[in-house]
Amino acid sequence: MSYDVIVVGTGVAGLAAAVRLAEDGARVLVLAKGIGATHLTGATVDVLGYDPERVEAPGDALGRLVAAQPGHPYARVGAEAVGEALAWLRAQVAASPFAPYAYEGGLERNHLLPTAVGAPKPTAMAPRTMLAGDLRAGGAPICIAGIRRLKDFHPLLCAENIAAATGTEARGVELDLPLTGRADENAQGLARQLEDPVVRGALVQQLANTLRVGERVGLPAVLGLGDPHAVWSDLEHRLGRPVFEIPTLPPSVPGMRLYTILRAALRRAGGRQVIGPEVVGPVAAGARLEGLRVRVGKREEVRRAGHVVLATGGFASGGLQLDSRWRARDAALGLPLAGVPEPGELRFTPRYFEDQPMARAGIAVDDELRPLGADGEPSYENVRVAGASIAGAAPWKEKSGEGISLATGLRAAGLILHATRTAAAPAAGATMEAP
Repeated sequence: MSYDVIVVGTGVAGLAAAVRLAEDGARVLVLAKGIGATHLTGATVDVLGYDPERVEAPGDALGRLVAAQPGHPYARVGAEAVGEALAWLRAQVAASPFAPYAYEGGLERNHLLPTAVGAPKPTAMAPRTMLAGDLRAGGAPICIAGIRRLKDFHPLLCAENIAAATGTEARGVELDLPLTGRADENAQGLARQLEDPVVRGALVQQLANTLRVGERVGLPAVLGLGDPHAVWSDLEHRLGRPVFEIPTLPPSVPGMRLYTILRAALRRAGGRQVIGPEVVGPVAAGARLEGLRVRVGKREEVRRAGHVVLATGGFASGGLQLDSRWRARDAALGLPLAGVPEPGELRFTPRYFEDQPMARAGIAVDDELRPLGADGEPSYENVRVAGASIAGAAPWKEKSGEGISLATGLRAAGLILHATRTAAAPAAGATMEAP
C-alpha cells in the first residue's frame, strides 16, 4: 500500500504533523522504532525561556530572535505560526477524552514552574494541573509533598531549591500511602493508584494533618493517567487550597497523557501508527523520495509514500548520530548535518552550560523545511524535516524544544497539504492560499 505521507517519529513534532495531515484527509502512516520523547519530558510547552537571560514575554522575544538568527528553526516558521501552534494544541487537548483536562498559556508571558529538583523553569504553556505552582514573585508559601515509595522525587531538596532560587517560602514533607495490589513504585504506577478513591483519601488525610495556613500543595506529577482532571480537582476541593503537579524523572505521566491525546486524535482522523519498524534508508529517484527502506525484525521492506516528514529527533533520541570516527549524519535517510565542527576542532567544552560547539548541529533546511545537501540545494523535494532534527537551535539552553517541535511539525504538514493541493489544482485559473 502507498500512503500520501509517511511520518518518521512519534514525538510531539511527528504526531502533530500526522494529526494535522490526517484531519485534512491525507492517508498517513507514522513509523517509529520506539515511543518518542513525550515519555521522558514534563509535557510543558517551552517556547523560549532564555535569550540569553530569562524571557518574560516569549512573543516579544521571538521577534528579536528571528531577526538576529535567520538560521534558527523559528525563523523558518515565523513567530505568528508559533502562536497558532499553541492554539492548535490547546484545542486538541480540549477535544480529547481527558477533557476537562486542559493546557493553558500562550506567547504573552512565561509561567515559572518548578522542576523535580526545584529549579524554576520558564514555560509558555502547561497543563492546568501544574499552574498553581507558578514561582513568580508574590506567590503563597508552598508545601512540597513527596510520596516515600517514589524514590526519584525528593521533596526536601525541591523545597530548599525553590526557596533559594525565588525567595518563596517552601518546605518539604514525605507521605506514606497504603497502596493497593502490586503497585509499580514509579510515577506511572502511583498515578494509577491515585485514581483509587481510597488511596486518594489517605493522601488527603495525611496532608490535612501537616499543612499550614495559606500553603499551596506541590505533588509529583502522578495525579492520574485516565482522568487527571478529576483526581486533581478532587484533591483541591477536599484540601481547600491550590494543588499543583511537578514533573518528575521518567517515566513522565504528563508526557504519557500528551502522547495518548495526540495518538487518539490521529486514530480519530484515520491515521495509522506502527511502533517497532526502523527506517534504514531512502528509496529515491533523483531529487524525489519514492519510499523508505524499513527494517522489520530481520527482514527489510519498502514503504512507499508521496511525501515524508522526518521527525526523528536529535542526538539524544538517536535521530542524529555520531559514529566512532566522529562523522555525523541523520540516522534514517543518511542526510548530512550542518553545524558540525571540522575534524580536529573542539566539539564539546567541559562546562555543561557553556555554548557547546555541537549544540546547534542538525539537518539544514530551507524555508519549506526541505533538507539541504552540501551544495545548499534540497536533497529531496518531497521531504520535510521537523523538530529537534533541524539545525540552528540549542533547545536545552534556550528552553525552546517543545515549541520548535510543535511549530515545525504543523508547518511541515501545512506545506505538504499546500503542495498536494497545488499539484491537484487545474492548470488554468487555479489559485491557492499559502499554508
